[in-house]
Amino acid sequence: MPAAILDTLSQWTVPALFAVVLVAGALRGIKVYDAFVAGAEEGFSIAVKLIPYLVAMLMAIGIFRETGAMDMLMALLHPVTSFLGIPGEILPLAVMRPLSGSGALGVATELIQTYGADSFIGRLASTMQGTTDTTFFVLTIYFGAVGVRRYKYSLYTGLLADVTSFLASVYFCRIFFK
Repeated sequence: MPAAILDTLSQWTVPALFAVVLVAGALRGIKVYDAFVAGAEEGFSIAVKLIPYLVAMLMAIGIFRETGAMDMLMALLHPVTSFLGIPGEILPLAVMRPLSGSGALGVATELIQTYGADSFIGRLASTMQGTTDTTFFVLTIYFGAVGVRRYKYSLYTGLLADVTSFLASVYFCRIFFK
């Protein structure tokens, strides 16, 4: 019985939230449809401004992978990761995740297909996907769109968070899944 209630509740959560927003807006005298259209127009103009940054980021990622720079970085990191007991197969995901969400998802999908979803590597890849962020993507796209030029400390903080999340993922996956 509780599962059926939870299922029904989850199906009605978004429509109920949508209705609450509409009713609250109407009670406050806000022209909800006009506000929605204005927001959509603003969102579209922002999306158009993002296109050059997105193209530049995707091109840089393609160059990084195709020139063999990623393979060279993997070879450089291999002694450290093997000393720490980190599977070498997971390194491409650790490097790709701060760069591109879709690229990292491709690497994670490949790892899961190769090793299985319930393998240690599959679970580690899934954990890393959920705990790390696309630092360079965020800096390039969002900071570029709003004109932030001095983001040095944001870069350091984001990369530190990525490394911390990567190491925490390995640590907790070792505790729970090995």
